[in-house]
Amino acid sequence: MKKEIKTFIYLAGAFIIFYNLPLGNPRFDGAIFEALELMKWYAREHVILCLLPAFYIAGAIGTFVSQQSVMKYLGPKAKKPLAYGVGSVSGSILAVCSCTVLPLFTGIYLMGAGLGPAIAFLYSGPAINVLAIILSGKILGIELAAARAIGAILFAIVIGLIMAYIYRKEELQKIEAAADLPETETKRTLLQTVIYFGLMLAVLIFANWAAPDTQEGFFYVVWEAKWLITSIAAILFAIVLYLWYGASLAKLLIATGVTIIAALIWGNTPSIPFGIGILGLTYITITSKDELYNWFDSSWTFAKQITPLLFFGVLLAGFMLGRPGNEGIIPSVWISDAVGGNSILANLFSSVVGAFMYFATLTEIPILQGLIGSGMGKGPALALLLAGPALSLPSILVIKSVIGWKKTTWYVSLVIVFSTIVGFIYGLF
Repeated sequence: MKKEIKTFIYLAGAFIIFYNLPLGNPRFDGAIFEALELMKWYAREHVILCLLPAFYIAGAIGTFVSQQSVMKYLGPKAKKPLAYGVGSVSGSILAVCSCTVLPLFTGIYLMGAGLGPAIAFLYSGPAINVLAIILSGKILGIELAAARAIGAILFAIVIGLIMAYIYRKEELQKIEAAADLPETETKRTLLQTVIYFGLMLAVLIFANWAAPDTQEGFFYVVWEAKWLITSIAAILFAIVLYLWYGASLAKLLIATGVTIIAALIWGNTPSIPFGIGILGLTYITITSKDELYNWFDSSWTFAKQITPLLFFGVLLAGFMLGRPGNEGIIPSVWISDAVGGNSILANLFSSVVGAFMYFATLTEIPILQGLIGSGMGKGPALALLLAGPALSLPSILVIKSVIGWKKTTWYVSLVIVFSTIVGFIYGLF
C-alpha cells in the first residue's frame, strides 16, 4: 500500500507541475533556453576534451594501480604531510573544472584513499590552477589572487583534516580492511606506471590549455603549441601501450592513422579528431583481453555513474542561474545587490551562489570582474573565488553518489562556511 501511495504522489506531483508550467512567461522561457544553451556549450567544450580522458584515467587507476599503493601514499594510515601535500597542490598541475576532477576523485577514493586526502584532492583540483591564479592577479589584482592561492591550499588541507576527523571511525575500519589485503604482484615498474599516467595527464592538461589574455609569455607559447604537444603525448602513449601493456600494434596503427586523417580533414575543429582518437582507444581496449578490457570496463562504469548526474546538474544550474552574462530564472540583479559591501550575509550569499553555480575553468574571472564593477565587495569576491571553482550543482550530485549525502553535506557546508569567514576577514582589511 505504501508503494502505491508513493507512486500516486509522484504522478500527482508531475501532473500539477506540468499543468501549471508558466510557458510563455519571458523569464521562464529564457531560463529554459539558458539551461539548453549551457548544456550545449558543456557538451561541446567539456565532454570530449575533459570528461572522456578523465574517465579513462579514473579507469586506469582502478585497473593498473594496486590498492596497496593507494593506501600507502593516500590511505588513512599514510603520513599526513605526504598525503595532504599531494592532495592540496594537485590543482597546480591539473587545470580542470569542478566536474572534470570527479572521475579522478572517484577513482582514488574507491581504490582506498583516505577521506581526508581524497577531499583535499577534490577541492584543490579545480581551485588551484596556476593560469587562473595568474589571470586573477592581472585582472582582479595581485592581493585577491594571492589570497585565493593561499586560501585554496589551506582550505584543501583543513577541510580534508576535518572530514577525516569527523569520519575517523570509518577511516580506522578502512585501515583494518587494508591490513587483510594480500600483496599483489606488479607487472610493471614504478617508472613505467608513472610514465603511463603522466602521458595521459599531459593529453588531458594540454588539450584543455586555456588561452591567456595576452599574446606573449610562457602560457601563450604553450597555448600556441597545445595541439602539437597533445599529439606528441598521444603518440608516446600509444608506444607505451604497445611496449608495456600488450596492445595490438595493428589496432594502434589503425586508430592512429584514422585520427591523423581526421586531424587533416577537421583541423579547425580539434575536438573532432580528439574524439575520434578516444574512439580509437575504445576500439583497442574493448576488443582486447585481460587488463586492457578491464581498463575499458572500469572506465565505462565511471561514465555510466557520473555522466547522467552531471548532465542533469548542468541543466538545472543553467535554468536557475543561467550562463555568464545571461540570466536564468533567478534575476542577476538579486545577486549583484546581495553581494555589495562586506557583511557576513553578503559573504555567505556569495559563497552559496558560488557553490551551486557552474564555473568552467577561468570563467569565474570575467564573471567576478563584472560583479566587482557592479559594486561587489572584495570580501564576497574572494568568497566566490574560494567556493565557486571547487564546487557546482553538477559536481555536488556526483559527489553524493560516491560518498553519500551526509559526507557531501559536510563537505559543501565546510566549503561555504570557510569561504564566508575568510571572505569576511579579507574584506575587513
